[in-house]
Amino acid sequence: MTEGLRASIVIPAYNEGEDIVAGLDRIFEAVHLDAEVLVVVDTTSDTTAPVVHRYAEKEPRLKLLVNDYGRGPAYAIRYGIDHAASETVVVTMADGCDDPRQIDDLVRLVERGVVVAAASRYMPGGQQVGGPRFKTFLSKTAGLTLEAFTNAGTRDATNSFKAYSAAFVREVGIHSKDGFEIGLELTAKARRLRLPVAEIPTIWLDRTFGESNFKLAKWIPKYLRWYRFAFGPQVDAAQVRALADKLHNP
Repeated sequence: MTEGLRASIVIPAYNEGEDIVAGLDRIFEAVHLDAEVLVVVDTTSDTTAPVVHRYAEKEPRLKLLVNDYGRGPAYAIRYGIDHAASETVVVTMADGCDDPRQIDDLVRLVERGVVVAAASRYMPGGQQVGGPRFKTFLSKTAGLTLEAFTNAGTRDATNSFKAYSAAFVREVGIHSKDGFEIGLELTAKARRLRLPVAEIPTIWLDRTFGESNFKLAKWIPKYLRWYRFAFGPQVDAAQVRALADKLHNP
């Protein structure tokens, strides 16, 4: 780990091209802690790559990583976390929907001892502006019921915009292979371990450029697995890994 580095900000990207520039500008304007920003693509031919290379010429904190774990956002996020130089990792999206002004506060929560710090659209002070209504309904219902019935620590477990303790992630591992389910997976694992999870409000704005890579019908069953996983009794880290292995390899 790099001495003095407070956070590694991981951004999975897929053919964002020039559209990623506005989001990067907001991140570097908003984040005041010492941090690296890791944009992760699946191939060197991704249209995001040359844009990030040019941006990095003026911004040394920015790095491009080419994921060789497998294609898709889950593998890109896993690759970014595994190659982070900080003990606190923040995952945020390339589409500009997340508000980077929350990043510093999320990092400080992890430094204070929580293993998952969530930016929450569904707590008081949070909001979601735009986006498909049915997707919002499912996400909000999942988050609110999970908090109500399991005391998960956040009302927005499905949001990908979270900060994590890297030590916690190494301990429990990441089993997700599809979509953006990692946020829910790690929240569910923290709940089964009875480790602290916290949230702060955020305002999510639907993207104004490009199109979403979220595949609702394909990924709902995978989200449901982790939703159910959070309801189990307290276990230790080895048991969490074993249960998650069984979940993905029944």
